[in-house]
Amino acid sequence: MRVNGAWREADVWPGTSLLAFLREALGLYGSKNACEQGECGSCSVWLDGTLACSCLVLAAQAHEREVRTVEGLTSGDRLHPIQEAFLEAGAVQCGFCTPGFVVAVADLLDKDANPSPATVREALSGNLCRCTGYQKILDAVQLAAERRRAGS
Repeated sequence: MRVNGAWREADVWPGTSLLAFLREALGLYGSKNACEQGECGSCSVWLDGTLACSCLVLAAQAHEREVRTVEGLTSGDRLHPIQEAFLEAGAVQCGFCTPGFVVAVADLLDKDANPSPATVREALSGNLCRCTGYQKILDAVQLAAERRRAGS
């Protein structure tokens, strides 16, 4: 499969999840293993440009497909603007859910540069956080959207 722009392959057991493949075979630890049921969003990646819970996809199903992870958002050592907004807004607590939220926000802002609060809540409804109470996450989305619209 093509992962973050580079073709990658490994021999894995046929029942290996895409999440396990990314973490264990490729050393991409951004996507987190939390619920293993597609309920929390911590393992979110793009599969052929569509958000997917990598815990529910077999690695074999991603054969010859495009996978983009949270690591694929960064440019060199620089954080992605959404990651910066999460830090500045205090939306990062334990950090376990953060990569999934960042991926979901990036997906949302790619589709809608000026989302309404209801649209933001709907886009993030598949992501769970047990630390922040969500307000700081919503603040981070607003900050990232404002900066994106301003071109910075």
